[in-house]
Amino acid sequence: MRVEQVEIYSDVSNAVVLRHPGRRYPGCLIQGDSLHALVQSLRSVQREATCLSEDATDALSDATGRLTELLDHYRHVMAKHGLDLPFNDAGSF
Repeated sequence: MRVEQVEIYSDVSNAVVLRHPGRRYPGCLIQGDSLHALVQSLRSVQREATCLSEDATDALSDATGRLTELLDHYRHVMAKHGLDLPFNDAGSF
């Protein structure tokens, strides 16, 4: 872990916009619990969707996969630093 200054353009709850040093454009910060909820929602849609086109199914799968990778990275970083997850991970998948 390191401490650096970032430029914060908005710190509205669940809508933080900041720019990390060395990056040209600002990004959005997704809290861990919000990220987990997004992945769970997408997985629920995947389980229930029966009439999506192949393109829509592929797009949904891509979005779910990308967010799952971010969530897996988040879990790894939290564990590496001995931090508790802000959500119950049991039975999530």
